[in-house]
Amino acid sequence: MTPTACILLLGSGELGREFTISAKRLGCHVIACDSYAGAPAMQVADEAEVFSMLDGEALGAAIEKHRPDHVVPEVEAIRTEVLKEFEDRGVSIVPSARATIMTMNRDRIRDLAADMLGLRTSHYRYAESLDELRAGIDAIGFPCVVKPVMSSSGKGQSTLRVAADVEPSWNYAVAGMRGDRVRVIVEGFIDFDYEITLLTLRTRQGVLFCDPIGHRQERGDYQESWQPAAMSAAARKSAQDMAKAVVDELGGYGLFGVEFFVKGDEVIFSELSPRPHDTGMVTLISQNLTEFDLHARAILGLPIPRIAQYGAAASAVILADRDAAAFAMEGLADALGSAPAEIDVDVRIFGKPVTRPYRRMGVALALAPGGTTDQARAAARAAAARITMHYKDSK
Repeated sequence: MTPTACILLLGSGELGREFTISAKRLGCHVIACDSYAGAPAMQVADEAEVFSMLDGEALGAAIEKHRPDHVVPEVEAIRTEVLKEFEDRGVSIVPSARATIMTMNRDRIRDLAADMLGLRTSHYRYAESLDELRAGIDAIGFPCVVKPVMSSSGKGQSTLRVAADVEPSWNYAVAGMRGDRVRVIVEGFIDFDYEITLLTLRTRQGVLFCDPIGHRQERGDYQESWQPAAMSAAARKSAQDMAKAVVDELGGYGLFGVEFFVKGDEVIFSELSPRPHDTGMVTLISQNLTEFDLHARAILGLPIPRIAQYGAAASAVILADRDAAAFAMEGLADALGSAPAEIDVDVRIFGKPVTRPYRRMGVALALAPGGTTDQARAAARAAAARITMHYKDSK
């Protein structure tokens, strides 16, 4: 059988795993790449390559070797100039090399949103040293948030409230950085009611949206998400208008996770990822087409039917709490049987080969077709709590 397309996947975590499954269902041949063997997407892909995405020579060699129809980045830290070189030679980079360059760094996408498009954002400054961070905080004031310009899953992010927080925050940000850029963004703290992810799909037929997803974070990383997030019609339209402006400016085709803070009817742009979003894992149970299905269809230029939501839904993460190379995840039967009859529960185990403190190892999903997001959230949390980590060794 001739595959519909050959896809080189750059990054093979849980998001890459679900995308690979969606792409395989559409007849694609997927080569999963990551910096370590046995990554989640590698377990379901056709082939695998192990190398650092920041190794430009290795990245270029993988593209030359496999000659994919599409190169699909699923991680932040990539030698993006190599992607631009191959795009100039006719290779399809998803959604585009420019989009990966702009969004792999918080400073570039923030400048695009605030300066080029005039979108409402928090007040912000950049810093490349502890002294510059102090100067930026003097301009912004307390409380504020410090993040590396390149990181993932909230790594290196902290909230500062007093001067004593500054140096520890700088050290934490540097330790959590990805790539080779020692640079942080300091943002004024926004008094928001809630924050959302708006999954925005750019297709050859136009821009489409999923229902907004609410989420809760700890340590800068998502802990639970729910869909649909309740928001006013005015706020929803504003978010859609802003998201469309950004993705149209970036170009290309695929799914974007656009994050906003919301205060009443006021919407403030936060961040954007040019790929499926971790908070969007709720779509594994909430929609007829998951965010991964939508990403694959948009990349391949396939028609997108009506995006239908089944009802109030939620996700809750399952976390490890220590370093271990030998472990078992127990309690699956209890988790799957934990909800009332009117609520559907599912669990996805990611298949990561080692654990670390706070590492996401799986996600619990809940759907309350005739209920509320609060009911779905409670069911997802209860299911996640029933999955326990049994460590056979620790270090």
